[in-house]
Amino acid sequence: MSKQGNFLIYCVEQYKTAKKITGKQVSQLFTRYQVWDYIYSCFEALHTTGTNYIVEDIDLYIKARQPS
Repeated sequence: MSKQGNFLIYCVEQYKTAKKITGKQVSQLFTRYQVWDYIYSCFEALHTTGTNYIVEDIDLYIKARQPS
């Protein structure tokens, strides 16, 4: 598996743990708001940050895409 693929799995696991939701719920959320593409495209920057930053960044990304 690629570095990016491993990192996507890491992000799912960390987000799942932080939000106390299931892997299926994370997958649905990430698909709905295109978080998969975001994480993949920002891999170079995100993989150098800490877990808390990643979770917060994903939250901000999702909030920015939710309807007002």
